[in-house]
Amino acid sequence: MLLLSETDVQQLLPMEKAIERVEASFLAQHRGEAINRSRERILLHHSSLHYMAAALPAENLLGVKIYTVTRSAWRFVVLLFDSEGGDLLAMIEADHLGRIRTGAATGVATKYMARADASQVGLIGAGRQARTQLEAVVQVRKVEGVRVFSRDPERRLAFSHQMRERLGVTVRPAETAEQASRPADIVITATTSTQPLLLGDWLRPGAHVNAIGANMANRREVDDRTLDRAAVIAVDSLAQSKQEAGDLIQGFAHLAHGWDGAVELQEIVAGNRTGRSSDQEITLFKSTGIALWDVAVAGFIYQEARRQGRGEEVAMWQR
Repeated sequence: MLLLSETDVQQLLPMEKAIERVEASFLAQHRGEAINRSRERILLHHSSLHYMAAALPAENLLGVKIYTVTRSAWRFVVLLFDSEGGDLLAMIEADHLGRIRTGAATGVATKYMARADASQVGLIGAGRQARTQLEAVVQVRKVEGVRVFSRDPERRLAFSHQMRERLGVTVRPAETAEQASRPADIVITATTSTQPLLLGDWLRPGAHVNAIGANMANRREVDDRTLDRAAVIAVDSLAQSKQEAGDLIQGFAHLAHGWDGAVELQEIVAGNRTGRSSDQEITLFKSTGIALWDVAVAGFIYQEARRQGRGEEVAMWQR
């Protein structure tokens, strides 16, 4: 077994490869060559355990991501198995892995759902997830300007400076979520909010929204008006979204079309459904984050680690 650290993951998984692997996982999903199991949670008073599993049989890969959440820390690990022999191939520290695969999924959604000429980005949230979100969007669209809002003025200023230096695009702090969103062709919400931060009336015609922060039923980042205005609403997994996509669970309860108006992104990536029918339509991707992406990128990380001689070898199940 290979033991791979956060540093290994950061050096082995560039964003462009993560996007390739996540896009390929959507196509495998569409072909019936992928298995995904929704997240399960054990919630305790001071901590929680979360676990989710998936398989890519054509690549002989099985995997599970397990993580704990406490008030002081989040701890993530991915276990990657060979589905043919059952061997544990790798144990991968997975904080960065999770953030980059979530960003990569937004990159795929933006590639297929945003206008081809989309160049202005509005970002609500300035945490670690926001960094990989922006990095992915810059990979798939020619971004000319970014406005970022965070409730902490110092944080949004520091984020703007860091991402400007990292990506080579203009990134400016916004004083309100509205100021970040109104001029944007692509709006990203990456927060832990329990109440809507993005209002549908702020969206310009043709805008695309990536709502990635709320993955529990009691949380939401976008309001009912956003859902009502969206001509296309895509999700990563309908089964998982019905359990934990608070934006949709709460919003669809008040809208006539309800879940009938949602489509899995794999249908759009495969060409069975269109990401948008015109440059005037508003579109939305609601991400909850699925185990299939973890297994897809973990497979790439493992192969690259073997090729480059990285990681620590650990003997397992000696007879």
